[in-house]
Amino acid sequence: MNLIKVNEGTFYEAKDHYQNYALRKFGQPEGAKVLNVTVSEFLPGGIAMMSASDKERIYYVLRGTLTVHDEQGNTYNMEEGDTIYIPAGEKRDMLSTGETSSRILVVVAPV
Repeated sequence: MNLIKVNEGTFYEAKDHYQNYALRKFGQPEGAKVLNVTVSEFLPGGIAMMSASDKERIYYVLRGTLTVHDEQGNTYNMEEGDTIYIPAGEKRDMLSTGETSSRILVVVAPV
C-alpha cells in the first residue's frame, strides 16, 4: 500500500492547459502501475485546448463548473458531483466557467 496525504503529490503543468495546475496523487512515480489520479485546478476562465489522448479519462467535478466540448460540437455543462467519461482517442476541450475555480478529479487509464 502507498498512502498519499492531502498535501502530498507531484505538481506538473499539463500540455495545452492554461490558468491550470495539476497535482498528481497517484501514477507510476507514486507506485501505481497503470492508473493516474490527479486533482486538477482551473482558475475562472482556465482552459484545456482541444486534444485527444491514447488513454481513457474520467473527470469528476469536485468544485465549480466546467464546460466540455467534443470534436462533433456537443457541449457538456458540468457542475459539482458530475462525471464524464472520455474514451481513448476522442478529442475534447474544457473551460472553467463561473466565478470560482473548478477542481476536477481526473482518472486516466491505458486502454
